[in-house]
Amino acid sequence: MDTFSAAVMLFLIMDPLGNLPVFLSILKHIDPKRRRKVMIRELLFSLAIMMVFLFVGQQILSFLNLRQEAVSIAGGIILFLIAIKMIFPGPGGVTGLAAGEEPFLVPMAIPMIAGPSILASLLLLANQAPGRMLDWSLALLMAWGASAVILMFYEVFNKLLGERGLTAVERLMGMLLVMISVQMLLDGVHHYLAVVQ
Repeated sequence: MDTFSAAVMLFLIMDPLGNLPVFLSILKHIDPKRRRKVMIRELLFSLAIMMVFLFVGQQILSFLNLRQEAVSIAGGIILFLIAIKMIFPGPGGVTGLAAGEEPFLVPMAIPMIAGPSILASLLLLANQAPGRMLDWSLALLMAWGASAVILMFYEVFNKLLGERGLTAVERLMGMLLVMISVQMLLDGVHHYLAVVQ
């Protein structure tokens, strides 16, 4: 996987357009003057968490004695489940915050931006090619930067796309993520069978 493909995959997993309605519901109870500061803080927290996870991913795998194939298959399954939820979203709230309460780390930084699926993907990238950490860091920065732009201008995108437009974009991203997850799963099974034989 090249740097741009990795960036696209990470961007799809971050799903900033899918997160927009949730961010709108969280931020609407916060003082308008504080909203941008809160958003910047949460975005920086999420980037720091993802970078740390990217660089210690290999050590985590070694400590847990996990093989690359297991991580690839598990990552594919996780991405597939996330993609299905994007295509067929369930009812219910996701914030868990009281009206007017300012978010801190949860739920905006974790798990809305730096969720389990993105952390699993970073772990997989670090394990597959530990010598390409600069590429993966660049891919992560590209994906995070694109997500940050969308989330920082959430009001513009909300007005531009509307509720139906955001739903359509999220489901399209979900479809693309299904294909990526199936490929990850197939790659993991293929490598495992090659090792066993």
